[in-house]
Amino acid sequence: MKEKFIQIEGHIASPQGYRAAGVQAGIKQNKKDMALIVSDMPCSAAGVYTTNRVSAAPVQHCRKLTPGNGLRAIIVNSGNANACTGAQGLRDAETMARQTAERLQCEPHSVLVCSTGTIGRLLPMNLITKGIDLAAESLAATGGPDAAAAIMTTDTRPKQVAFQMKVNEKTVTLGGMAKGAGMINPAMATLLAFLTTDAAVEPGALQACLAAAVAKSFNRISVDGDQSTNDTVLILANGRAGNTPLTPQHPDWKIFRAAVNEATLQLARMIVKDGEGATKFVTITVKGAPGRRAAARVARAIANSLLVKTSWFGADPNWGRVICAVGYAGAPVRPELVDIAYDGMPAVKQGQSAGLAPDILRGIILKPEFTIDIDLHIGQSSYTIYTCDCSDQYVSINASYMT
Repeated sequence: MKEKFIQIEGHIASPQGYRAAGVQAGIKQNKKDMALIVSDMPCSAAGVYTTNRVSAAPVQHCRKLTPGNGLRAIIVNSGNANACTGAQGLRDAETMARQTAERLQCEPHSVLVCSTGTIGRLLPMNLITKGIDLAAESLAATGGPDAAAAIMTTDTRPKQVAFQMKVNEKTVTLGGMAKGAGMINPAMATLLAFLTTDAAVEPGALQACLAAAVAKSFNRISVDGDQSTNDTVLILANGRAGNTPLTPQHPDWKIFRAAVNEATLQLARMIVKDGEGATKFVTITVKGAPGRRAAARVARAIANSLLVKTSWFGADPNWGRVICAVGYAGAPVRPELVDIAYDGMPAVKQGQSAGLAPDILRGIILKPEFTIDIDLHIGQSSYTIYTCDCSDQYVSINASYMT
């Protein structure tokens, strides 16, 4: 039977038993900069983190706690990454957890900590303490939108989703939010993303579910080819819906898993569409590869190529840049077999021009969304990645951005 879930208007605090807040602590000027997500009862939790070997203090804190039981809250600051801050940074992350726990009257090890912003600066702990106090006082079941706004950095808009489904004939809700616009590259992309659910889920199963969803969503996006020190995706499950705990053997496991997959995919696509300076959303699919890794290498080479991305921004119908990236991706390729199509229109056939008129190709690239399909014709594997163009605005943002 097809997995069934519905999308609803909602946010991170939409599931039963959750409250959230987003406040201005003063880390950033005239913007919300701290968020708090709290469950009224202990949760099972899972996390997926950056693969960058230079990882921020809050990432190191969270890794010790997930997957696990008994989690209650996530405290987040934007405007400062707390990365490359040494032993003091680790102490500050632990202090954030402890102070949040004191306000919530729970244990410090039940609080997850995340940070995002500029690398190399110590946290302004006087402002962090102020923000924790304000957030704890502001917690509300309607606070999801404020929390989504508070985690933004160069994002131009909040990113939120919510879904509902039936598990053991009980209504289960899944809420989510994310931030990310720059330093976006697979494994993992630079982002923070949080999911909450009132379903009961066994921690190991929750971890496997989240990891599989991230592999198909947040690890399939690229804005600029850079990877962050703070990438974190967390999910909390508090069991308030009253279902028997979900595991892969549960009859409704596929429904829950499908909803998590859809939530992470939608949030990932929102990140690309809000990429720094982005004007085009591009879906690249490589098929006919001798293996999934080879297909991924080719797709990522195209998605991260500055020559390709700038040509999209200028609507230059130069497919030569695409096939060039195919050739240097480090995957097996027979150039005389390669086909390339834009929105289904053949631009390259067997490694040469298919005769598609430049004006037609330019018309496709002028659209805000289009697809590029590459068939290598040497295998059965495929891979899809979501990316965007690179504009002069991207250069402007990153030449001057300081928080």
